[in-house]
Amino acid sequence: MFLDSALREAYESITTATITTILLKKGLRNVALRGPKPLRTWGRLVGPAFTLRFVPAREDLATPASWSSPTSTRGAIEDMPEGVIAVVDAMGVQDAGIFGDILCARMAKRGVTALVTDGALRDIEGVEGTNLPVWCSGVAAPPSVAGLTFVGWQQPVACGGVAVFPDDLMICDRDGAVVVPQALIEEVAELGLEQERLEGWIMKEVQNGAKLPGLYPINDENRARYEAETKKGG
Repeated sequence: MFLDSALREAYESITTATITTILLKKGLRNVALRGPKPLRTWGRLVGPAFTLRFVPAREDLATPASWSSPTSTRGAIEDMPEGVIAVVDAMGVQDAGIFGDILCARMAKRGVTALVTDGALRDIEGVEGTNLPVWCSGVAAPPSVAGLTFVGWQQPVACGGVAVFPDDLMICDRDGAVVVPQALIEEVAELGLEQERLEGWIMKEVQNGAKLPGLYPINDENRARYEAETKKGG
């Protein structure tokens, strides 16, 4: 999926908290991935999802030799377009690191925006040195084949208990990682920008001493004031 600059800039200014609220109003409750947290502060990052999937380890398949297979994490990385966010379903496994520093360095070199996984990473000091933004659930020394079998990429996955399809939009910030279904990307951007403007106005009112009842959530009287001041100001 191509994400034009206007949509990217819009989502870079919309918090994951706002996005989850908007999607909740549209009936989507399960959009925030459970587990992945940023290794450090990266700002807000946006990109189409490029999905990868692991299943439980099976001894005839989960071997170091599998790393040279056409169906391998190495093959998936070489297929990643610039600007995507890699979303890896590792089933929440915490005792096997799905990627280390070399694989993360290659993703960074290919222009991948970020890596998001409900699993663990290994070689963590080296991973941090690659400057690839990472949202993960932990760290572990053992390699992926100690607990997982890689089975493919660009398929629907369940990462952090959330269904993510290829080319859904991922937004990642300090609150975590959320997904916007592809069909809703433009609508959520429009609603999100308006919600951020409204909440910015509400915050100014709070800082000026306004009471919360009737302000948040906003009633008709305060909304009329907001719309009049917004129109007047811009």
